[in-house]
Amino acid sequence: MKLFSTLSLSILVATAKPAIAAEYEFDPAHTNVFFTIDHFGTSTNHGAFHGIEGVVEVDRAAKTGNVSVAVPLSKLSTGNSGFDGHLKSADLFNAEKFPEITFKSNEWEFDGDKVKSIKGDLTLLGKTQPVVFEATKFNCYDSPKLKKEVCGGDFKTTLDRHQFGMDFLKGAITPTVEVTLQVEAVKL
Repeated sequence: MKLFSTLSLSILVATAKPAIAAEYEFDPAHTNVFFTIDHFGTSTNHGAFHGIEGVVEVDRAAKTGNVSVAVPLSKLSTGNSGFDGHLKSADLFNAEKFPEITFKSNEWEFDGDKVKSIKGDLTLLGKTQPVVFEATKFNCYDSPKLKKEVCGGDFKTTLDRHQFGMDFLKGAITPTVEVTLQVEAVKL
């Protein structure tokens, strides 16, 4: 009997799958992308992509993570339908030809259990550039409402829109765009 138990345990250990990272699903009510850009040195234009969906894998013990997100241009909103239409036009985001923006990353930096930065590739207007999102806030908590762990934070980066070929009013409007990703994700 002891031989059988030892053999069974050996087979179980040998065939056991390695631990996988925990999967989290974005909470679209708390996952948005915001952007700001200077407007002729007079004011700052703001816009957002609301209700972003996706799944992220995080292994805080191994200090790894990966995410692949598609942001549909149909989710773009500035609060002004005319401005939304112009942003979606061929002058800027060219939503008809490029209906989504993508971000893919599997290179994460941690500070203890907390995500410090996420490095990946952003594709906009058919051009891909490396981007680093720095965490300005990150935390995990047990949601009293959902009865599950929720992790999230705010991540910021600065883009040069010209690197992606977004050259409308080049020289008149700054190329610098500030981007903030606000994300909360629920453990599956």
